[in-house]
Amino acid sequence: MNNPLFQRKPLAILAVCILIAGGLAFAESGSKASASAANSEPAANFTRQGERITIPQHSPLRQRIAVQTVTALDAAHALELPAQVEADPARTINILPPVAGKVLELKVGLGDRVRKGQLLLVMTSGDFAQATADMQKARDALQLAKRVLERQRGVQQAGAGAAKDLEQAESTYVQVQAEFARADTRLKSLSAGGATAADSGGQRLNLVAPAAGSITALAIGAGQAANDPNAVLMTIANLDTVWITASVPENMLASIKKGQPASISLPAYPGEQFHGNVAFVSDVLQAETRRALVRISVPNTDGKFKPNMFANASFAVAQASAPVIPPSALLMNNENTTVFVEVAPWTFVRRTIETGNEEDGSVRIRKGLLVGDRIVIKGGVLLND
Repeated sequence: MNNPLFQRKPLAILAVCILIAGGLAFAESGSKASASAANSEPAANFTRQGERITIPQHSPLRQRIAVQTVTALDAAHALELPAQVEADPARTINILPPVAGKVLELKVGLGDRVRKGQLLLVMTSGDFAQATADMQKARDALQLAKRVLERQRGVQQAGAGAAKDLEQAESTYVQVQAEFARADTRLKSLSAGGATAADSGGQRLNLVAPAAGSITALAIGAGQAANDPNAVLMTIANLDTVWITASVPENMLASIKKGQPASISLPAYPGEQFHGNVAFVSDVLQAETRRALVRISVPNTDGKFKPNMFANASFAVAQASAPVIPPSALLMNNENTTVFVEVAPWTFVRRTIETGNEEDGSVRIRKGLLVGDRIVIKGGVLLND
């Protein structure tokens, strides 16, 4: 018992027991820490099995994703096209010089409104004076030939005249009558544009407005020569009715018909809508643009429409019923447009679709969805990963 070895053995045994107890305590605390760390890990936002994406019950995505049922829309589609205001060609008159001459007085200015018969300008013309003189001579000769003929008939009836004298008088009357008709026709042709003689000799020629309207173009001034009979002196346009001319693409022509109603808006009058009807659909396409001109007749009694104004023309085009969804549901996947479709409660599948026109805050669907399908309309981008 007094051996030192026997005295040290209990101490060694005690130390080993302490070490074993400490190791067990450390292992127990480690397992508790691991369990605590495992319990603190966040739940997955969603799980994926093939193409199916499921959002677990406690996932925060359930609060950030909205699902809606696909509905149908059968309203007419609004086809909007750029356009511009034009004067009606049937109500636009170009004033040409009836004869060569010189402008003495100009009675109107650019932008003036004129009434029918109002004096536009005064000019002098040797040709018109000659035509007037020919007319006066022919009228005088006709009156003389008529009197001679009547006198010869009286003499013939009294039995004192020769038959050849009557025949000569009748022939002369017919020839003079033909000359009068020629001179009258020439003078009227020179006056066809509203020209009238200001004096008996025809030295001053008055040009008057053949119709009411506005002076939209003016290319002559007082003292200027007007020798070209094809040169336009001025243009008078009646703007009580104007045309809104739109260019319709070739693939949309079948949707536009004559008489079809249309709505017009102009940048000059924001918030205002005007209405008219299609008056003309061109039979040919413009070679440069491959578009057809469509003209809409619009009343303009208040003068709001000015030629060459920019405008937008909207046509109501009937279309078949189709599914519609909000634009927020659309997602891009490479080059395809897709949506997430709910195939089971909180289980979704990505589906490729083909979209149509967008109107009234909804997108028409051509292929890929049916009325009654449930789709993600908000937060779908969170399922992309």
